[in-house]
Amino acid sequence: MTAPPLLALRGVFKRYGAVQALADVELEVRAGQVVALVGDNGAGKSTLIKVISGVDPADTGTVEWDGRPVRITRPHEAQDLGIATVFQDLALCDNLDVVGNVFLGRELHRAGILNEVEMERRTLELLQALAIRLPDVRIPVASLSGGQRQTVAISRSMLGEPRLVLLDEPTASLGIEQTAQVLDLVEQLRERRLGVLLISHNLGDVKAVADWIAVLRLGRNNGFFDVGTTSHEQIISSITGATDNAVTRRKAQGWEAER
Repeated sequence: MTAPPLLALRGVFKRYGAVQALADVELEVRAGQVVALVGDNGAGKSTLIKVISGVDPADTGTVEWDGRPVRITRPHEAQDLGIATVFQDLALCDNLDVVGNVFLGRELHRAGILNEVEMERRTLELLQALAIRLPDVRIPVASLSGGQRQTVAISRSMLGEPRLVLLDEPTASLGIEQTAQVLDLVEQLRERRLGVLLISHNLGDVKAVADWIAVLRLGRNNGFFDVGTTSHEQIISSITGATDNAVTRRKAQGWEAER
């Protein structure tokens, strides 16, 4: 018997006043799988991330975790389930070092003072487990490259041992070498059997690391694609609307059969 998806959205709707941001959206992410969420500006990608992360709950619809319905109304509820989110702004403190940023808001104390030794040990252990190389964990993150800063933010999200990681445009504004760093880290997350939901405008990055691509258009599903068997042109057509509503359910692309 096939195990249920780690995360499943069923018929999710979200409205902001007169604007229907999401309408009848369906999505699945399984353990050890990278699903890329793509779409043009205003397609509803960021709204969907906010729904899953508890920043802005859905109006109606069902969110399932490990096959059971859950209600995620606040970020800490998503974190308690095992959902970690790395937003595009990273929320790093430039004046703090790597250790300080990894443990920001989760500092360890001993005898009433910060346990710097233990936090540094655990930071080094975490970076080693993710095969992340940094020049020094005691330098301010302001001195790191964009790719290194992104890996610090992702490392911080791993501190609570999540099972699903949401990445919002992790390679935006990065150079080729820095992008490669981040994509290597996404591969590491999959190898560790985590589920990854990746938002990206860069189809090259998506094709490099994703297993499935879910396309949103105007707040609705407009295609689920197996990366290994789908052409670049098919995905672009779905994003731009050339195949609007031509593929709107998992079964149409063999989603159920392959999964």
